[in-house]
Amino acid sequence: MTTLRWGIISAGKISHDFVTALRSLPVNEHDAVAVAARQLSRAKDFAKLHEIKNAYDDYAKLATDKDIDIVYIGAIHPQHFDVAMLMLKHGKHVLCEKPLTVNLKQTTELINYARSKKLFLMEAVWSRCFPVYDIIRKEIASGSIGDIHQVIVSFGFQMPDLDRIALKELGGGTILDLGIYCLQFACLVYDNEMPESIKATGFLNKNGVDMSMSATLTYKGSRTATIMTSALVDLPNEAYICGTKGTIKVPDFWCPPKVVLPSGTKTVPLPKLKHEINFINSAGLSYEAAEARDCILKGLIESPKVSHDTSLLLAKLEDELRRQLGVVYPQD
Repeated sequence: MTTLRWGIISAGKISHDFVTALRSLPVNEHDAVAVAARQLSRAKDFAKLHEIKNAYDDYAKLATDKDIDIVYIGAIHPQHFDVAMLMLKHGKHVLCEKPLTVNLKQTTELINYARSKKLFLMEAVWSRCFPVYDIIRKEIASGSIGDIHQVIVSFGFQMPDLDRIALKELGGGTILDLGIYCLQFACLVYDNEMPESIKATGFLNKNGVDMSMSATLTYKGSRTATIMTSALVDLPNEAYICGTKGTIKVPDFWCPPKVVLPSGTKTVPLPKLKHEINFINSAGLSYEAAEARDCILKGLIESPKVSHDTSLLLAKLEDELRRQLGVVYPQD
């Protein structure tokens, strides 16, 4: 296999951005060959726009398409587990939008099944695949900022009435939608170490999902991560890594084309795209697609950048934050 053949689940906004980014990669390495949506008309419109051969009105039909190597899942949060399991059962590799599932129980079952089938499974924490994150890793390893004692991350947009945030049946709340980005950043800096303590607070809407969350994670060696999310106000949406000798600042930390180091700012331009996109810096979705292909060609069933252990840790931390705020999903 040289060309990785992609199937796309859902014809929504994030799937549009993903395929648009995918088309910026070499055509002999990646091809979107099928899309499935709940309405055939939407699938056909999506397929026409993105020059995709097959359109289905049923995810199961895409699962049985033998011309697909890997499936990108851009469906709503509560569907991730069932759809990913369906694809794995039909021998497809899977790149699933974050959160991988809605809780640790589902994430553990999904990862164990993928391992048993020896199929590639990756949670689409696209941040980890940005070249800037490689720069951050190297800067930390160099010791230029000394011993790290504080990570500060905020992520929030004013969007309290957006269905995917506001409704419990859609897996709503800021912890799963935004908090995962803050958590993955802290986990990156502290090398997937489990915090010694987590203290979280926030506010829930009338549907019982969090509209804001503030948490302090403490680690051995006097190290702390302070994270906050909000659907009520716009936050700075920056990350800081503070050490005894200096600080690293990451604007737009979840999809950063630049980073501010003690030695100055480093910038990595994003790929150019054919179509307009829905979300900021979505051209960077191409990085996670390229990572998936690289891993599959190497015979790996997980990405070193977003390992299964990372996904399990993120799910565990998300569960704990939800527990402390009182957010409970039917899947729990």
